[in-house]
Amino acid sequence: MIVGIDLGTTHSLIGAFVDGQPKLFPNAHGDVLTPSAISVDDTGTLLIGKPAKERVISHPRQSIASFKRWMGSRRETVLGKRSYRPEELSALVIRSLLDDAEAALGIRPTEAVISVPAYFGDARRRATRRAGELAGVKVERLINEPTAAALAYGLAEKLDDAHVLVLDLGGGTFDVSILELFEGVVKVHASAGDNFLGGDDFTEALEQHFLVETGVLRTTLPTGDASLLRQRAEVAKRQLCAGQPAQIALTLGGREYSIALDPDRFDEVISPLVARMRAPIERAIRDAGLRGPDLAEIVMVGGASRMPQLSRLAARLLGRLPLRHVAPDEAIAHGACVAAGLKGRDQTLEEIVLTDVCPHSLGVAISIDLGNGVRSDGHFDPIIERNSTVPVSRVREYTPVHAHQSTVKLHVFQGENPRVEHNIALGALDIPLPSGNPDERGVDVRFTYDINGVLQVEARVQKSGVVRELVIVQDGSGLDDAEVKARLAELAALKVHPRDEQPNIAIIARAERLFAEALGDDRKQLQGMIVQFQSALLTQDRDLVAAHRTSFEEALDAFDARLHR
Repeated sequence: MIVGIDLGTTHSLIGAFVDGQPKLFPNAHGDVLTPSAISVDDTGTLLIGKPAKERVISHPRQSIASFKRWMGSRRETVLGKRSYRPEELSALVIRSLLDDAEAALGIRPTEAVISVPAYFGDARRRATRRAGELAGVKVERLINEPTAAALAYGLAEKLDDAHVLVLDLGGGTFDVSILELFEGVVKVHASAGDNFLGGDDFTEALEQHFLVETGVLRTTLPTGDASLLRQRAEVAKRQLCAGQPAQIALTLGGREYSIALDPDRFDEVISPLVARMRAPIERAIRDAGLRGPDLAEIVMVGGASRMPQLSRLAARLLGRLPLRHVAPDEAIAHGACVAAGLKGRDQTLEEIVLTDVCPHSLGVAISIDLGNGVRSDGHFDPIIERNSTVPVSRVREYTPVHAHQSTVKLHVFQGENPRVEHNIALGALDIPLPSGNPDERGVDVRFTYDINGVLQVEARVQKSGVVRELVIVQDGSGLDDAEVKARLAELAALKVHPRDEQPNIAIIARAERLFAEALGDDRKQLQGMIVQFQSALLTQDRDLVAAHRTSFEEALDAFDARLHR
């Protein structure tokens, strides 16, 4: 069976298309949302998901979250005795999700469809595929997140002959897509977005506001206090988004620092971020050749889309409020499950056709003749324009600049800037040229871009018939095949806490997190609760442990509510 995976910045989900509908699989805690977080305990054993998220505050040097933003980069995170690349951290999350799918299905899935932000470039898409490979699953397809959401929404609402705008504000990215649904076809017309704008940025804006207002320097904050500030800013953000006033307080060196905010002040603090969301929305509508009134519906997905500021922005720009009845945290995962069903040729989906677009322009570096023997190098010539329907193939002819050139070096770029130095280099190849007049030594360059975001570049010399094909170089950020095999072996050897132990580990981690936030008698109370639960664990009586865990969780809920009221 092919599973669908929503690999998110904040949470990740897994499911499949079962009995004619998408079905999400719960994790060991009974939740379909698994936090995208990793932690290492004192024994070097890995914790993934909920227990890891709870340890981000109490054990910040041994824990990490929100690493999806680093996909496609060489950034490494040290946890315990080894370092991890972003795709390895994502692979650990995927592996945990596969454990949950195996528990639900009775068999371990070996194929998957994984969602990615529509505005992810080539390097990030390759890194996502690598993450799946490192987790031991074949990635059958990458599906853009807004496309997945619209696919799930179109099936659920039975829309036909309608243009839908999807606004996807997740923890780390903002995507905009315009899709048309007609006669069983889901056609993407345009995508735009911002790979560095998400719910985490709104939380960080509150952190920065706290630091400015209190005069505290971020560089002086110990790691634990910095994590605590992040958690309290996140709590305040949720209260403010619900229309309630909030306070951010932090004790440093025995001194209490605090600020109070109301929703109006919150709007002022985050106004630069809200303004950044406007441009991708306008670009997508313009690229699709539409106007606001042409859109039948506006759908908002992604956990951060609950922020009322996005709804108000959409209402101002488009003259209507977005739909609210689509589950924002689960819509993309449902769509990934539908895409998995399509890939697996599920009979109930045989009449559905799904198209997508190339999110970025793809082209080559060229030299322009300015006259009088003067040339200007480094100009970007797009061969495939952004938002071209895929699969797509385009060819363009180029000639050498100088009469005595023996080779042409073709540099391939991705981006929207007229100068290549401001775009992303994807690779290069050398093309041998025959001797003769430059006008007779033309090179046909063909770009082919498929539904999985794979770019093939083929260059054919017209006179000699010589053909060269570009194998995308890993641009300093990827792994070659030998490295993948080595990393696979290392990941397979890592010790991970058994799935059935995760709920017990998670609740202790939560209590430790609250202990880190509390002071005085509250800490003594929490310490006693932790010791009591650990005593229950020593009995190894599953029924007794389950009963203690339930009462422990209820006590922590009450404690948490009192601490953050």
